[in-house]
Amino acid sequence: MNRRDAMNAGVMLAVAGAMLAAVATSLRHAGQASIERERCYGISRAGQNDCANAVHSCAKQAQVDADPREWVAVPNGTCRRLVNGVMDERAP
Repeated sequence: MNRRDAMNAGVMLAVAGAMLAAVATSLRHAGQASIERERCYGISRAGQNDCANAVHSCAKQAQVDADPREWVAVPNGTCRRLVNGVMDERAP
């Protein structure tokens, strides 16, 4: 085996190791995705909302903290326990 073949084999081994690590990580955290979530309005910080609303079309575009039109996904039953948390969108 010449030097070039050895380097190629090393690179392929490193890529394979990275792919295995990614698969192992995704399997380890698969249970977290199964948590049921609900939308909670009025609790997000500026730039930390989860998705679109009537004003904009994408996540991370909230302009102010605690905007009643912005929402964040939280585990079911959590929203009502949070300060300013409501289950439906409110006009400011």
